Order: sequence, then structure tokens, then C-alpha cells
Amino acid sequence: MQHAKPLPSYLVQRYHGWKATTYAENAAWYRRLADEGQRPRAMIISCCDSRVHVTSIFGADQGEFFIHRNIANLVPPYEPDGAQHGTSATVEYAVTVLKVAHLVVLGHSRCGGVQGCLDMCSGRAPELETKESFVGRWMDILRPGYERIENVEPEDQAQALEHQAVLVSLENLMTFPFVKEAVEKKNLTLHGLWNDIGAGGLSCYQPEKGTFEPV
Repeated sequence: MQHAKPLPSYLVQRYHGWKATTYAENAAWYRRLADEGQRPRAMIISCCDSRVHVTSIFGADQGEFFIHRNIANLVPPYEPDGAQHGTSATVEYAVTVLKVAHLVVLGHSRCGGVQGCLDMCSGRAPELETKESFVGRWMDILRPGYERIENVEPEDQAQALEHQAVLVSLENLMTFPFVKEAVEKKNLTLHGLWNDIGAGGLSCYQPEKGTFEPV
């Protein structure tokens, strides 16, 4: 592959710093993880956004979380059509092989993907409507959520749709037969969270109230 280049020097320096400190101080734990395999208790589905740092938010160590990231933390509906479905494959592996006990969908404030969906659905981003737009076709998953917030005041729509990104994903998770079975057998619990990046806040969806409440 002719186009692959060496790592930027700052990443090389950071790696050597990690190897000499964090790894050196926990080498036995890393070897144990390598030898015994992973046994994460939870799967986290979060956004690709670089500002969302899942392990830092929860103070997690290596081996605790099985993490999947995509634009706007979306889960598509169950569609076994023979196409490539990275998110669906990750969910399947977490639930059927790793047998995680908790599956968390983590949304966040100022989400660019959600804003793109809002712009697309309201006619302000025609470039996302084209079939060539991977982002636009991915954000189609969130269209049902947009339909629920159309009557929300314009200044509140972005956050409302960020919440819907979490709820739509939770709803779609329950269309997967193996997820539904695990939930009904009480082997798996689903959780919806929303992170306020600027304030460092974390809210959890409360189905009995239909709202996101601070944890």
C-alpha cells in the first residue's frame, strides 16, 4: 500500500511515553488481558466525536467496556440483508459472544451528526440528500426522531434531536431478536445517556417520565 505513511512524530512520542509509564506500571494486567481474553460488563455505543471520551467519563480501565463509535451514536434497525453492517455486527458480538450485562447508548451535546440530520430534514443541507452522501444516508436512521421534534421551538430542536438519537437507537436495538431475547430474560439491560460536554453533565433517560434526568 503505497499511500500509507509513518506515524506523525507526536504520536510516536506519546506511545513511548505510555509504554514507559502506564504500561510499565500495569504490565501484568495487560498480559492477563491478552492471555485470558476480554470480559467486559458493558457495551457503550457512543459518537465518533473526539470530545466524547467514554473511558474518562466513567473512569474505566482496559477491559471494562466494549466500545463502538459511529456518527451520532446511532443503531440501525435489524436488517439481515447480506450487506455490511458494522454497528449491527458489533452489537451481535457483544450480546451473543461477550454476553455483556449492560448496553449503553451515549449521546452528547453539540453533535455535528445530529445537526446535519436537522439541517437535512429541514431542507437546509441538500448535499446530504444525495445518494452519494454516506453521512446523509446514515442520518436517515434518525428521520423518525426528527418527525417527533418538528414542533419543538427552533432553539431547542438540536438538543431534542440529540435525545431522539439515543431513543431511536434504543428502539432499534429491540428489533434485534438476540437483544430482545436477552432483555426479556433479564440477562441484558439497556440504558440511554446524554452527555453535556461543556458542563460535564450526564443525564439518563427515565422511561416512566419520558425525560432525561441528571444521574
